[in-house]
Amino acid sequence: MCILLLLAGGAYAQQKTVKILAIGNSFSQDAVEQYLHELAEAEGISTIIGNMFIGGCSLERHVKNARDNAPAYAYRKIGTDGKKREKGKMSLETVLADEDWDYVSLQQASPFSGMYETYEASLPELIEYVKARLPKKTKLMLHQTWAYASTSKHSGFKNYNCNQLTMYQAIADAVKKAAKVNKIKIVIPSGTAIQNARTSFIGDHLNRDGYHLDVKVGRYTAACTWFERIFKHNVVGNPYAPEGLDEARKAVAQKAAHAAVKHPYKVTDLFITN
Repeated sequence: MCILLLLAGGAYAQQKTVKILAIGNSFSQDAVEQYLHELAEAEGISTIIGNMFIGGCSLERHVKNARDNAPAYAYRKIGTDGKKREKGKMSLETVLADEDWDYVSLQQASPFSGMYETYEASLPELIEYVKARLPKKTKLMLHQTWAYASTSKHSGFKNYNCNQLTMYQAIADAVKKAAKVNKIKIVIPSGTAIQNARTSFIGDHLNRDGYHLDVKVGRYTAACTWFERIFKHNVVGNPYAPEGLDEARKAVAQKAAHAAVKHPYKVTDLFITN
């Protein structure tokens, strides 16, 4: 009888839907609104994925929205069926109460993502607000975003002397310190994964406009990183890839993500040719 109960409990645990919420901007849109659900589904994992979206939203603005209980967000939610639905004019408080979230990620807006002082100014208050509205089981995460393409015309690139490696290292250092100071144990190293992928034959072609990710291999690389870091499953060999992505680029994305999860704050040269 005890064995049967244990087996039933194990089966239930396997079937449990994992609920993930990103409080972010267009960079969390790039990372979680496509492909993450499918990567999990390919390994039999049920998910609900939410993204609280305001384009270019900084930690400072998230804090202001929290203080004002502002209905300022587009709430995009991918259900267990894989379909994305959107509700406008949503507040942080409302969405934090919408599901029994297992994971909630926070991130800085890209121009400030490598400037530690901007985390220091706003992240503690945002963490306090979020934790007060979540169950104790919820794990907070920090999303390490990516450096711009070397040719980017984004005005925020000037904060890093318009140098991609300078920006990447600044982001890696700032996120590492912010996570340590604020006792956030899970960092999603999307920025390192993208930088890893840039060492392959793909080169510096993972962005569609100089800063947002390419809709196929760029976004897929970020999704692979989220998948492996959250579920602790090696993403290399996962059968899912977006339609039209060739095997060579699929391999780069998966290996770049896997290396980033192993070494989140340094670039791994992939030496992958096409």
